[in-house]
Amino acid sequence: MRFLAALLGAILILVTASPADAAPSGRTVRLARTVGVDITVPASVDLGSGFTGGTITRQLGAVEVRDSRGQVNPNTWVATVSATVFVTGAGGAQQTIANDRVSYWSGPAVRSTGGGMLVPGQPTSAQAVTLDVAREAFRKTAGNGNNMVAWVPTVRIAIPTGIVGGTYRGTITHSVA
Repeated sequence: MRFLAALLGAILILVTASPADAAPSGRTVRLARTVGVDITVPASVDLGSGFTGGTITRQLGAVEVRDSRGQVNPNTWVATVSATVFVTGAGGAQQTIANDRVSYWSGPAVRSTGGGMLVPGQPTSAQAVTLDVAREAFRKTAGNGNNMVAWVPTVRIAIPTGIVGGTYRGTITHSVA
């Protein structure tokens, strides 16, 4: 049987014609929660500001998977990540940054407990993947018993040239099964 838990974190970026300091904070939405395997993410992340044609690179904060299924054999799981498009404005004035312009890498584990083999999806920026489809973020490939792993992923957003300035909102979703 596979277990699924997910948290959504609103990601905010501010695209400006000149430097800016802050964007408003986001919110967290909890989806299905299954007893035994849980995933937590930061409530929201402000990715700061950037110029059209530039990039924004920021860490999202700790993502943590806890598996308390005990001696279930095998006790493995896969955490995945995906993103929506980033949007500003409304109706006919709406502008977007496509999710294929959002890159992600998990980085290594920063904390772990329990046994088993824990494998990052993208250990370094050289293995970064775009989030236009769901991608593997982390996995436990072997072992049983309770375990936990945390990682601090990084995202990079390539800001298109010619888009209007504004606060762009999108969602990066982590899930585990």
